[in-house]
Amino acid sequence: MAKPLQTSTISAPGFLGVNTQESSVDLASGYALEAYNCVIDKFGRIGARRGWQKQNASTNADLLTNDIEFLFELPETSTVLAGGNNKLFSFASGTITTESVYDNAGTSTISYTISGNDWSASSIVYGEGPDISPHAYVCQAGHAPLVYHKLGTGHAHTGSYGFQVLDDGTNAVGSVPTPYSGNETQFQPNFVLGAYGRTWWADIAGDTQTVYFSALLDGTNLSTGDSGYLSLVDVFPNGDEVVGLSAHNGFLIIFGRRNIAVYANPIDVTRLELVDLIANVGCIARDSIVNTGTDVMFLSDTGVRSIARVIQEKSAPINDISFNVRDDLVGFVSSESNKEKIKGAYYPRDAFYLLTLPSSNYVFCFDLRGRLQNGAARVTIWDSLKPKSLHVTYGGDLLIGKEGYIGKYFGFLDNDSTYRLRYYTNYFDLGNPTSLKFLKKGTFVVIGGVGQDVALKYGFDYIDSFRSITKTLATGAAVSEYNISEYGIDEYTSGLKLEEVRANLGGSGSIIQLGFEADINQNPLSIQKIDVYLKSGKVV
Repeated sequence: MAKPLQTSTISAPGFLGVNTQESSVDLASGYALEAYNCVIDKFGRIGARRGWQKQNASTNADLLTNDIEFLFELPETSTVLAGGNNKLFSFASGTITTESVYDNAGTSTISYTISGNDWSASSIVYGEGPDISPHAYVCQAGHAPLVYHKLGTGHAHTGSYGFQVLDDGTNAVGSVPTPYSGNETQFQPNFVLGAYGRTWWADIAGDTQTVYFSALLDGTNLSTGDSGYLSLVDVFPNGDEVVGLSAHNGFLIIFGRRNIAVYANPIDVTRLELVDLIANVGCIARDSIVNTGTDVMFLSDTGVRSIARVIQEKSAPINDISFNVRDDLVGFVSSESNKEKIKGAYYPRDAFYLLTLPSSNYVFCFDLRGRLQNGAARVTIWDSLKPKSLHVTYGGDLLIGKEGYIGKYFGFLDNDSTYRLRYYTNYFDLGNPTSLKFLKKGTFVVIGGVGQDVALKYGFDYIDSFRSITKTLATGAAVSEYNISEYGIDEYTSGLKLEEVRANLGGSGSIIQLGFEADINQNPLSIQKIDVYLKSGKVV
């Protein structure tokens, strides 16, 4: 008697994200072994990431085709600061403008040599009431820190916006900490944080265990009033160095390379108190530190981690959100010769944390809508976006530094070019690894991708050689899913179309793996469900 046709269904393909850490045969069907240029949408479907669009119509003559490696938006101005080709720029109204550094009067430019593009930036307002003025503070190792604000002698704030040196002993707009008075040019921090009404500075060559803070509501004043410094010499063991800072839930978090210190009362600095010291876990990449509003993400030497603070217990457990891809991620990170080039960003609209690794050209995308049972986040990997910097504006746009251009995460083309979505299931054996399975047909339920070609892949027994069937999705007017607009924004004017893609399959093996690939071309595309029909044969 012929054996009945069996059905295997993956109802939410890739919903749990990529998992390369555990035995692939034992993985739940919701995991993926590959998910490139994908995200997991709010309905739990794996689908195409968005692309990027140029925001400046033409490149700047001082930038040319060089990478934009630094991006930061000054609040309340819609002006974006950028860095590339050892120069500083401002971006507004679609134009990138080269910026100079001005003297204290704000009328003449001064000589200021830039030898890198690894700027750290943050902002606070200066003053109180109707006279407040937004200030951006930028710094990097080997450079005197700069202030971007309305130019004018001291703090007149009457002119146009521009850069001035915080304090170099001659062109000062502010003042450096007392230990550096008379040696202003030696105050060259590599990190600045604007938080709790102050600026906080750290990671200075020869002074890597001190955090300096400004006077309240005057980020340029680091030498008088209630400004001061915090020494970590007796806090961090074994001479650990400060890498970066973060503000979260009323605490100041100080990241060393191998330790993390948490201080309470950062507003009233006379009451600064060490409330937690997390040993043997630290941050290895300054710009991976990102506050998501409910947590703080950072890259350690064992992967991406987060601080989930429990205020009442004064404890800060560390969560490994990259557990499911940890070995792969750590391997890629180890190949990054300059950790300053690693960038992180949190995009609240889609609730994901991005970590870009420029040497390997990978971006790891961690979905933070919810954690898996092992505490990890669902992760996908992008291999074609290749951003050199990342920044999320106050308006919610994700900006991307590219060669000669500032890009915006938007649409479904990469600067008018297609990009490849690739999704592959884990290996599965239907609970019987010793029986032979004969594939008969498969059905992929997809949403979107009107008129696009898609490739259905399948293979057997761990052999990295797949059979492929190409299908073209139906054309015609797209319709909104469930008769409503899923997104309700102009980005998705093409609507969404649900379609069953059917294919006759063939071949046999004990272990099966399925795949789905498509070149994304202007339309969103997601996978809703996969059904496979097969017959079981003899035991092998």
